[in-house]
Amino acid sequence: MSPEERELLNKSVALAEDNNKILHSMKRSMRYASIIRAIYWIFIIGSAVGAYYFIQPYVDQIMSIYGGAKSDLNSVGEMLKNFKK
Repeated sequence: MSPEERELLNKSVALAEDNNKILHSMKRSMRYASIIRAIYWIFIIGSAVGAYYFIQPYVDQIMSIYGGAKSDLNSVGEMLKNFKK
């Protein structure tokens, strides 16, 4: 093997090792990004579920008030229909 070939081979090996380090770094960064993204979405969904859990009694109360007002309005409407007859 000539000295030029040996030098090219050494450069090629050094370049391959450098590329390998870069690829491993990219793979590690992608893994961390995926984990952080999963934690982000778990936090968002968990916050929404938690907010609903704490707000649910108020929502139920508002729905019952709305249902009562709706039935009162329906009865008033029926009374007006009977009155017009």
